[in-house]
Amino acid sequence: MGNVRTLKRAAVVARARELRRTDTRAEARLWNALRAERLGGWKWKRQVPFGPYFLDFLCRDAALVVEIDGGQHADQVAYDARRTAFLERWGLRVLRFWNSEVLINRADVCRTILEACGGERPGGPGGEG
Repeated sequence: MGNVRTLKRAAVVARARELRRTDTRAEARLWNALRAERLGGWKWKRQVPFGPYFLDFLCRDAALVVEIDGGQHADQVAYDARRTAFLERWGLRVLRFWNSEVLINRADVCRTILEACGGERPGGPGGEG
């Protein structure tokens, strides 16, 4: 049983790595703003395995998930609603943005994300202080 679990975990980790390597232009632009605690001192991770899903961006301390959606999401509204409901049951809030929003107006997207986090993290980067 342990081997099966280990193999499954290895496959999940490999898939998360692949998603990070093949991110969309919009995901790459937003990650550049979020990484290294650049947005208000909040720590973000990308392509995080969570239950049956991979989350585009997760800030555990703010209990916030940010999803960047391409055109295919217009056709999978029910799937996205189930996914959001699952994450909310785990105490996470979900913000969704279209690829075009991130590419055209990343500053407003970042402002919205920072507000959802609760503003600047006390003590700045690292949250100490």
